[in-house]
Amino acid sequence: MPGVHGRRRSGPGEAFWQFRPYVAGDQVSRIDWRQSGKSDRLFIRETEWESAQTVGLWRAGGPGMAWRSSRDLPEKAHRAELLLLALAALLLRGGERVRLFGLPRPYGGRGALPLIADGLAGLAPRPEDPRLARHARAVLFGDFWAPLEETRAAIGRLAGQGVRGHLLQVIDPAEETLPYAGRVRFEGVGGDAGAPALLPRVESVRPAYAERVARHREGLAALAAAAGWTFASHRTDHPPEAALLALHQRLAPA
Repeated sequence: MPGVHGRRRSGPGEAFWQFRPYVAGDQVSRIDWRQSGKSDRLFIRETEWESAQTVGLWRAGGPGMAWRSSRDLPEKAHRAELLLLALAALLLRGGERVRLFGLPRPYGGRGALPLIADGLAGLAPRPEDPRLARHARAVLFGDFWAPLEETRAAIGRLAGQGVRGHLLQVIDPAEETLPYAGRVRFEGVGGDAGAPALLPRVESVRPAYAERVARHREGLAALAAAAGWTFASHRTDHPPEAALLALHQRLAPA
């Protein structure tokens, strides 16, 4: 099954792992007579332990994720949710186990998708889950506009558990290009949005804004790489299929 991966040690599986000398107590049926015939010793043929992979999924919420610059575009939360559920469906179909952060356990089989969809409403505000199994994988969906130290701390908690993963930054195109012109009043969202900002000529700050966005994105990529994670960005005006395919490929066994 596509969801069965080698664990780099001996155990139940079909792939060859190593030969080792026969010792008292080993079953005679496990002796590899072809290898043993090459010397005066008996050898046991061991296979590599194979088991399904657990993938933890989390989607950011809050007022910032509910924003969109145009009625023709989906909200960032809706696009992130679509990608999360589509990825979960592919993983479950491939034999993997999927764990939504906040749910009590991982689920397997196609019948698990409705449970994961229902659980999205109760996601924790921050991507931390001490019950995620060691050596699991994780995919975090969000805009990640928070200060880099907050994201670094969240990744660090998971990496400290032996969890490897991927950050997918889901953003509105206006957040990247600042397409406005003239006199514009900008207001934040949420309880800690800060005071509104009135800019007489938005186009005059566009180069500096683009530089700040690029630096922030480079910072996200750097902190992900430092933890052994990967990073990518997706705009809501782009087709979701490309982002989904890239995510699925990153989770494929090496």
